[in-house]
This record gives sequence, structure tokens and C-alpha cells, in this order.
Amino acid sequence: MADTSWQPSAALAALERRAVLLAQLRAFFAARGVLELEVPLLGSAGVTDVHIENLVVAGAPEWYLQSSPEYFLKRFLARHTRAVYCLGKAFRAGERGRLHQPEFTLLEWYRPGWDEDALIAEVAELLVESGAGAGHCTLDYGTRFAAAVGIDPHAAPDAELRARAAAAAGDSGARWRDQPRGICLDLLFSSVVQPRLPPGVVFVTRYPACQAALARLERTPAGVVVARRFEVFVDGVELGNGYWELTDAEEQRRRFAEDVAQRAALGRPRRVPDQRLLAALDAGLPPCAGVALGVDRLLMGLLGAVHIREVLAFAEE
Repeated sequence: MADTSWQPSAALAALERRAVLLAQLRAFFAARGVLELEVPLLGSAGVTDVHIENLVVAGAPEWYLQSSPEYFLKRFLARHTRAVYCLGKAFRAGERGRLHQPEFTLLEWYRPGWDEDALIAEVAELLVESGAGAGHCTLDYGTRFAAAVGIDPHAAPDAELRARAAAAAGDSGARWRDQPRGICLDLLFSSVVQPRLPPGVVFVTRYPACQAALARLERTPAGVVVARRFEVFVDGVELGNGYWELTDAEEQRRRFAEDVAQRAALGRPRRVPDQRLLAALDAGLPPCAGVALGVDRLLMGLLGAVHIREVLAFAEE
């Protein structure tokens, strides 16, 4: 039997639709006066986030294939206060499956002067113009989580979250004994809450404080501290992650230090916080909202594709 492994992964029709989508995305931002910025794929720093592993390029010193253009775009914003986007490749180690490839296409943009609620409206507009469907709903994380899991994600004790996560994962519980709160919440959300989201375009907002990452925190009228963060789902598939961005350099240093400590406790590779990003925050990042959107997943939804390789010219196995 002839070897066909050299052939493109996706059908020609899918690749033609991909080209149309990329043109649509650029036209969307051109019509709104948002600047496209090309940023490096290689950087001297990785990310400290315990949920993300950079691909490392060996050398002295090591270089990191970037998991997102975020740090570069924020450095730009600290110097030039104008709306900006990047459409290009990003990389993450250890991610492979129906919805994942180590190399993928990411659309990320920032809006100075906006909060995440204003950005949600623009994301919804972009999805409509891309053909992903009209109309959307916005759901509160805490309310949806409590309804699906039966506990308050903001107030439940760590021990209860670990027990629930172990049960959802089908484990004995031993490996969950020391897991951070955020990892337990991620597991419960993805396995219990996400499958019960309504069809269509859904925005989930106001995440638990421990999952703030690079988002601002807010105390609600009820006294609950939440992250000003949202995620967007299309027919139950996570498509993007957005923040009302943190601009406080000292708070960001504290969060990076917490990440580094968690990575050490979990036995993950050590990552040094990006000092140039911190310097940009020191100089003054303007109030802004930003979001990163998975282009490959968006195209999968538009085409009804089951596996990511159906929308990639060449998917490495």
C-alpha cells in the first residue's frame, strides 16, 4: 500500500475556508482601526502559569516558543496606547488530542479603555461575522458551577474541592491531596460544568479569585472576591479566554511568585517571571481588556470537524 503520510491533513475545501476565515478576521480589525502587530515566536522568558508548559529550545541560554503573544502585546501597549491584535502561531508542550496540537493558530487582541464586558460584545460580533452563529448568552461562573457540582466554588473548603475533583477524575484521591485549588476547579468545570453548558455561543464570567491569572479582582456586593475574567464556548467547546487586564506591577509580581512556588510543589520545570513584562507594568500599562481566541477550534466549529487535523494543512503526529 502506498505511503500517504506526506499528504496534507485537511481537505482542500477546509483549507480554502481557512484562508477565507483568516481574511475575515483581518478585515474585521481593519474596519475597526485595530493595528496588526507581528511579535516574536521565540522569547527569552516563558510563562509561570502552572497550567501551561512552554516548548523549550535548547541552548545557552534556553529560549522558549511562546504560548501566547500576550507579554509582547502588553509591552507594546505600555509604550503606545492603541488597540492592537496579533494573528499567528503559538506553542504549548504536552498538548495533543482532538482539540489540541503543540503548534496552533491564535488570535489575540487588546482594547485600551475597555473592561471585559465591553470586550465580550466585540467577541460576539466577531463570531457572528465569522459565521459562528448569531446570539449569545452570558452566565455567571459561580451560579453555573453551584448548579452543576452542588457546591460554591468561591467558598467551598479546599478539602472538599479535592475530594470532588478526585471523584470526578475517578481517582482514589491520593494524587489530589495536595493539588492547588485552581487545578481542582479546572477539573470540575471541564468534566461536570462545561458538558452542561447550553448550545451556541456562551460566555462564562466572574471566575474564582484563585483563577485570576492576569486579570483584575473585584469584590461583589455580596462580599465575594471574583476575577474579572471570561471564557467563551461554542457548542460546549472552549474557544477563548479574556481578562480585564491587571495593571498593578506589584500584584503581578506576587502572583508570579505564587506560580513559581506552586510549580516547585508540583514538580514542574522552574520558570523565571518575564522581567520585561514587569518593567512594562512598572512603566504603566493602560487600563485595557484582552482576549485570546483559538482559530483552529473556531474553524472546526464552522466546518463541523471532529478532529483538529481536519482544519490544519499539516498536523504532525
